[in-house]
Amino acid sequence: MNPLVAQCNCSFNHKQATMRGMHYQLPPATETKFIRCTRGAIYDVIVDLRADSPTFMKHFGVELSEQNRKQLYVPGMFAHGYLSLTPGAEVTYQVGEFYTPGLERGIRFDDPALGIKWPIAIEVISEKDSSWPKFDPSLLEPSHVHR
Repeated sequence: MNPLVAQCNCSFNHKQATMRGMHYQLPPATETKFIRCTRGAIYDVIVDLRADSPTFMKHFGVELSEQNRKQLYVPGMFAHGYLSLTPGAEVTYQVGEFYTPGLERGIRFDDPALGIKWPIAIEVISEKDSSWPKFDPSLLEPSHVHR
């Protein structure tokens, strides 16, 4: 399969401690992403949701910043989210699939099953991101409808 860039997105976070995530899309519209912080800094986290993977439900977190110039690749069927560590954090990301609302899913950023240790307290989060459910394997099924 050849790499595809279906979307190029930019996210701007006015305030430090803004949480975005944890998002993913189900097949046949699983998203791959390539993330870079172009201004300020973020703490970026991915969680493996591939049930047959040896790293199923394990997460990886890394600081991305304009200073360290690191980038993060997000494979398909990984939940993704980040926390802005500075005011004015700007994030660009390329996505390998079109946004498909009927296949969009999310997991609560503070779900104990994920075990993510965010580096600072979360102060800003959208209603949508704060209302994602805790992890349930049935959420990985296309027939499950959020809300």
